[in-house]
Amino acid sequence: MLAAKALTALGLLAVGLGVVPVVQAANYTVALVSLDDDARYQSRRLERRFPGHPAGRLLPAAQLGASDAEVGLRAAGHSLKVIEATASSAADLGKVLQQLKTDRVAYWVLDLPEAQFAQAVQAAGSSALLFNASAGADALRGSQCAAMLFHSYPSQAMFSDALAQYLAARSWRNALVLQGPEAADQLQGQAWQRAAKRYGIKTVDTKAFKLSGDPRERDLSNTRLLTNDRNHDVVAVMDADGEFARTLPYATQQPRPVVGANGLVALAWHTQWERNGGPQVNRRFARLAQRPMVGQDWAAWVAVKSVAALVSDHSKAALPEQARLLRSGQVFVDGAKGPRLSYRAWDGQLRQPLFLSHVDGVAGTAPLDGVLHPIEVLDTLGVDEKESPCKAKP
Repeated sequence: MLAAKALTALGLLAVGLGVVPVVQAANYTVALVSLDDDARYQSRRLERRFPGHPAGRLLPAAQLGASDAEVGLRAAGHSLKVIEATASSAADLGKVLQQLKTDRVAYWVLDLPEAQFAQAVQAAGSSALLFNASAGADALRGSQCAAMLFHSYPSQAMFSDALAQYLAARSWRNALVLQGPEAADQLQGQAWQRAAKRYGIKTVDTKAFKLSGDPRERDLSNTRLLTNDRNHDVVAVMDADGEFARTLPYATQQPRPVVGANGLVALAWHTQWERNGGPQVNRRFARLAQRPMVGQDWAAWVAVKSVAALVSDHSKAALPEQARLLRSGQVFVDGAKGPRLSYRAWDGQLRQPLFLSHVDGVAGTAPLDGVLHPIEVLDTLGVDEKESPCKAKP
């Protein structure tokens, strides 16, 4: 008892003298989970540099997130490191995830195709917090949502809402939609139709396109034939692959802007963002990765920063409690986009502005001026609470 009183007195004396008491250090590990044979990282695709697609592996971005959070973590008595957890293929992913559980790695940043998320969620259970840094599928925030799964990368619904807001602001109210044949193209089309209805954009016609070597299908990739009608203000192209969309700007029959998968594109990040510390983030990343930062990189960077913000103030909380804190809006992260960013309670999606961008710069940011919401204007991008089918709670 006397010893305890003596230690308390010494602690108070140290504070009175301006000496910071020693905080018990905690070392945290964040795993970047990926597949070695992920088709999104095939060299041919990376060389094309399609807008909105990954430009390279996300490890440099995750490492930058840890580096940027180092000072704040050190002040709290903590440290954080990033490790790679790469499976050779989807068949090998289970072993990699099990090893993370064995090693008690509690924070996973997922750079996986949509098809592998269910496996990661099941493997993690309640023993890890998961952050999606590269998959925009709305289903991951809806029918496939999970209590411990968060999304630093925007959803397809968010991208579509950003574009629709911009078109409405410019009074480009009539859209010709060019729809691709693949399942991912169809999902983009569904997200677009939802956003168009929400912001008063009329689809005057929907035409199917197809890239094919069959001479009988040549007209399906003829941009001039597809865009020959005059009754539209803008051409919206739904092309998850990106190969057709890249041929469309300046190749339409009528002089019309192109939006969607090329032309004016909604992005999570742009290397020409000039505000809110964006140039500094871009320069630090370029030095580390030897290439420009794109949206998936930004999402990995901010996911690691989210972990750092969480453990700095809530290190003693159990993982389910940390998940509840993230969803409560009590944990904020600086994403170099202006406002403080937080995660939504209903689906774990990170609220964030988006950039309406072309190859050389940022034409605007969404939410657009004049767009209103009764609680939080950032929630005009993507599925709002009343719309969300997600029922998972930590």
